[in-house]
Amino acid sequence: MKNRVLEIKKLTKYYGNVLAVKNLSLSLNQGEVFGFIGPNGAGKSTTIRCIMNLINKNDGEILINGTAFDKDNISLKKLIGYLPSEIHLYDDLTVKEMLDYHESFYSEQLCERRKMLVKRLKIDETKKIEDLSYGNKKKLGIVLAFMHEPDLLILDEPTSGLDPIMQNVFFELIKEEKEKGTTIFYSTHILSEIAKICDRVGIIKDGKLLNVETIEELQNKNLITVTIETKQIDEIIKRLEVEVISRNNNQITFKNNSDINKLIKVLSDFSIDTLLINEPTLEEVLLHYYK
Repeated sequence: MKNRVLEIKKLTKYYGNVLAVKNLSLSLNQGEVFGFIGPNGAGKSTTIRCIMNLINKNDGEILINGTAFDKDNISLKKLIGYLPSEIHLYDDLTVKEMLDYHESFYSEQLCERRKMLVKRLKIDETKKIEDLSYGNKKKLGIVLAFMHEPDLLILDEPTSGLDPIMQNVFFELIKEEKEKGTTIFYSTHILSEIAKICDRVGIIKDGKLLNVETIEELQNKNLITVTIETKQIDEIIKRLEVEVISRNNNQITFKNNSDINKLIKVLSDFSIDTLLINEPTLEEVLLHYYK
């Protein structure tokens, strides 16, 4: 059985009378990349800020390696690398000074690790932080989160501001961390990133966790659509009892809720002019939850 690195138990957070997150429970295993996905305002960043003790939760418990995580637990903080969605650093420092300052928090030698990350992300250490673009601040934030080789990475919208080349570099870093056994909590609203790097996905909407599934389970959801052209549409509808999406003269599109082999067998009894079977993309499966 894999070690549970992060556990969230019945997390609830209100802003005044406004519910942000309600009774959210989930756990992350060692070495997995867990995608936390939902539309803007769903409660993703609030959940992360509660995990990091940046805001007070109304109820619930956060455990790191089985130990309750609170503001004063320095030993657990050292195990975490955190990348917020918005980077706020000391503007009057240079990048080098910021990295030196961060490195001073740790007893381990981080020099070689730091050099590697700075080189791969193409960061200019001589620039002042106030002069950096949003994308370059995000790259610096990635270095700060990854530099001490944490057991748990918590990443909130990590690719926003990165150009496509840097996004690919970032995804390579994620894969390398996963291979080392790092646990990664990856919050995003970009659906395409989930299929690329995540093992499991938690889907949040209106502050409530709708479902947690593996990528394979999501992709195997029975949301296949079938388009056929035939003069026997009425007979087919009656035989299959399908959920019609659209109909135009002799052409019909419907959701297939039965086994694909059974579908083909039934259709073989009719005269079909054209047949098109569309498997859903991961984006379509996830959007199904947002309706």
